[in-house]
Amino acid sequence: MIAIDEDALICDLAEIYHIYDYKQLPPSKVAVFSIGLKEESRIKMAMSNQRVPLNTLLLAGISDHLATANWLNSKEGQEGTNRPESILMKLLEIEPAEKENVAFESGEDFERTRNEMLEEMKRGEN
Repeated sequence: MIAIDEDALICDLAEIYHIYDYKQLPPSKVAVFSIGLKEESRIKMAMSNQRVPLNTLLLAGISDHLATANWLNSKEGQEGTNRPESILMKLLEIEPAEKENVAFESGEDFERTRNEMLEEMKRGEN
């Protein structure tokens, strides 16, 4: 833990246990206190490369679904405009995927492309 982020460990020990100089304690005691820290502690989040606590992610997901459900029942949702932005995606720093528009020259062109895609799916290529 010390090698990953000593400052985060120092902050957590000071906040939770009021230990301001962990080096005065035996290493085994510091280890026990460190392992006893909650999953939302700075050091444990740093160790798991987690930027946001799990509860916050769950609440953001719930909020996103509620906003989408409300949007779908609105006039804008029926028209497909002004969809609410995802809080969860912002927290995870995930950019929304660009939608690819596909146009066909004719009905035969569409059928040929469709059949090719179905064949790829049957072979497990997609």
